[in-house]
Amino acid sequence: MIETERFFIRPLIAEDAAGIFELDSNPKVHTYLGNNPIKTLAEAENVILSIQKQYEDLGIGRWAIIEKLTGNFVGWTGFKYIIEPVNNRVNYHDLGYRLIERYWGKAIATETAKACLKHAFEVLNLDEIYGICDVGNEGSKSVLQKCGLKLTESFIYDGIPHYWFEIRKEDWKHRN
Repeated sequence: MIETERFFIRPLIAEDAAGIFELDSNPKVHTYLGNNPIKTLAEAENVILSIQKQYEDLGIGRWAIIEKLTGNFVGWTGFKYIIEPVNNRVNYHDLGYRLIERYWGKAIATETAKACLKHAFEVLNLDEIYGICDVGNEGSKSVLQKCGLKLTESFIYDGIPHYWFEIRKEDWKHRN
């Protein structure tokens, strides 16, 4: 679907369950995500089924990041179409990413998120993309900013302060 220098980005498939389990069972991964890691492979399989349902119902959902050299599942990136109100907004595309811990600190989230933004604006022809992160998550804040999203406000999400970011197609084109 999408290719970067080091990765393939493609829809999640059933065979990604072990990778999703490694990713989402790690409490460190969930530090800024509500601290509710999964506990079983069946839960990982259900995560994939849920995202596949988003592909079917909404035409989009998070995508797997696959390392070209090894074929390893690294995590996920891409968009989720938000249909429930967040920060008084609804019906928008949220840019997100989540990596298995051993892949942290290697600029993977930035590389793959930038490729997803290019895809969003050039292929999907979207007009704007949004992102949020816990105010304590400096890594995620940095990724969103490196991708060109602008921090526009802070808000409370699930009782926790979060940042709200956005980028419009014309601003992205100007940057690129």
